[in-house]
Amino acid sequence: MGSTSAHNNEGLGRRDLIKRSAALGLIAVPTMSFLSACASSDSGGDEKVDKGKKTDKNPLGVNDSAPLEIVIFDGGFGTQYAQDAKAVYEKTYPKAQIKFSSTQKIRSQLQPRFNGGTPPDLIDNSGAEQMDMGVLVGKKQLTDLTPLLDAASIDDPSKKVRDTLRPGIVEMGQFDGDPVWIMYYAYTVYGVWYSQTALEKLDATYPENWDDMLALCAKAKKKGIAGWTYAGKHPYYIPFSLYPFIAKIGGREVLDAIDNLEPNAWKHPAVKAAFEAYYELFKKGYILKGTPSIDHIQSQTAWTKGKALFIPNGSWVENEASKTMPADFKLSVGAPSGLDGSDKLPFGTIWASGGEPFIVPKSAKNPDGGMEQLRIMLSEASSKNFTQSVKSLTALNGGTDGIELTPGLTSASAALEKAGANVVNPRLQDWYVKLQKEQIGVAGLGEMMAGRATPAETIKKIQGFADAAAKDQSIKHYKHQ
Repeated sequence: MGSTSAHNNEGLGRRDLIKRSAALGLIAVPTMSFLSACASSDSGGDEKVDKGKKTDKNPLGVNDSAPLEIVIFDGGFGTQYAQDAKAVYEKTYPKAQIKFSSTQKIRSQLQPRFNGGTPPDLIDNSGAEQMDMGVLVGKKQLTDLTPLLDAASIDDPSKKVRDTLRPGIVEMGQFDGDPVWIMYYAYTVYGVWYSQTALEKLDATYPENWDDMLALCAKAKKKGIAGWTYAGKHPYYIPFSLYPFIAKIGGREVLDAIDNLEPNAWKHPAVKAAFEAYYELFKKGYILKGTPSIDHIQSQTAWTKGKALFIPNGSWVENEASKTMPADFKLSVGAPSGLDGSDKLPFGTIWASGGEPFIVPKSAKNPDGGMEQLRIMLSEASSKNFTQSVKSLTALNGGTDGIELTPGLTSASAALEKAGANVVNPRLQDWYVKLQKEQIGVAGLGEMMAGRATPAETIKKIQGFADAAAKDQSIKHYKHQ
């Protein structure tokens, strides 16, 4: 993929490198939403079930005897929370037969059914085999969830569901205009996750700038501990801390330009500075040996066993890594360490947004039932059950009263409070899934962090992917409104 010898400007300060690269100007970002994951658009299929009668308790007019099919991604959150919500649906509509299944192979199992016009009624479209949201929306394969958002909430019928959600949740489900195509159920805090206990053993605190980060990694290395690890087989985890780092250096408008696939967006000096900083982790030997060949579970296990201090991840990690996490781990999340004092945004800038995307296919037989199941999930009882069982917040704005928050949730909540208005929400991962995962992640950042490509080579490569996506008229392109 290219030599690693191009990074030899160690005598230059990082801000000097930024100034030097500023001559490049702003370049636009590639728009790559081409996942051909969804071939046909509206393939038809069996007729929809008859509508039920709308009442105060049934604002969506659900057919109380119609079958309902639900497919849940079996990942970091497991499936019990969804089964519990299904039980509420069954109690509410006892005549309905519900088919419930789970899988980690969402695309493999469900794409053929989409293309054949016979998809389930509700899908948790998540995981490594997530179907491309941008393609699904662009090919008009999803149901507009506006009726759900305008329906009365279960806990307070005087409020619409939309009025009970956390800021940004509705907007995340929008791609162009007012329709809402996706309901992100979890509320995820992304960042640099670590053990407070591990830092205390090194007599250290979480580093707020990159020089301090490198110094701490050097200190850990002397003790036989790596500074960082990550999901080497799924390097699209790296942006969980890298993207807000870029925003902190250059401002949120840099990420917006990248999302919008504007020309040369990846050549912005803030991108170069961030890539150079992360590449230092490789060059100085601060990445856990063997990281490029391990997956998310293996990297998390190595991290919980104390082999590395930091890992870029989302707040689901508390539940997903719970089996190997020591009781005294003191799980914490840090916002990205800054570059230096001239960063555009303050320390504390973090990425937080909706996660676990639920969709109702347009050709589903019982779309009202699918939306009703989501309405149940967005009740306070279901939200509390989710938070208690999987250690994550939900899209419901609240729902934590009376719950003793876990260390990770406590830290995530504190990080959100510190961030205030400085919360960023990159959209590449839901607008252009293939671009984000396979190209920026695996082919770009994965190669750079493994030392098989320099930052300059990686930026050029990613810009090429982005440019190709921007020019590809077979895919739907999206922009921040």
